[in-house]
Amino acid sequence: MAKSFTVDVVSPDARLWRGEATFLVAKTPEGEIGVMADHEPLMGALVTSVVTVEGADGTQTVIAVHGGFIQVLDNQVTLLTDRAQIATGDKEQAAEAAQALAAEEPGESETGD
Repeated sequence: MAKSFTVDVVSPDARLWRGEATFLVAKTPEGEIGVMADHEPLMGALVTSVVTVEGADGTQTVIAVHGGFIQVLDNQVTLLTDRAQIATGDKEQAAEAAQALAAEEPGESETGD
C-alpha cells in the first residue's frame, strides 16, 4: 500500500476539504506538478484549474480552484485559494467549474460539499 499524506484545501474563510491522499496533481504557472508522500518541501503558485486527489481509500476527489498557492511540507499539502469547489463529474466538468469560479466576483462562490 502506498504511503499517504494529508491534504487541506483552505480559503481565507474556512477549510473547504481535508483528506488523506497517496497522490495529488495540481497546475502551476510552470506546468503540472505531482505530489506523493515524502515529497521535498515546496511552495508555489496555482493557476485556475483542476486539482486531482487520489485518496488513500482509493477514491478520487476533483477540486476546481481559482488560483492560489500550494505548500508541501512534512507530508502535509496545503492548497490556499480564494475560491474552490469540490467538483462532481469528470475532469472536463471540473475545469468548467474552475473557469466559472474565475468569472465570479469575490464573495459570490459556494464552498465545497
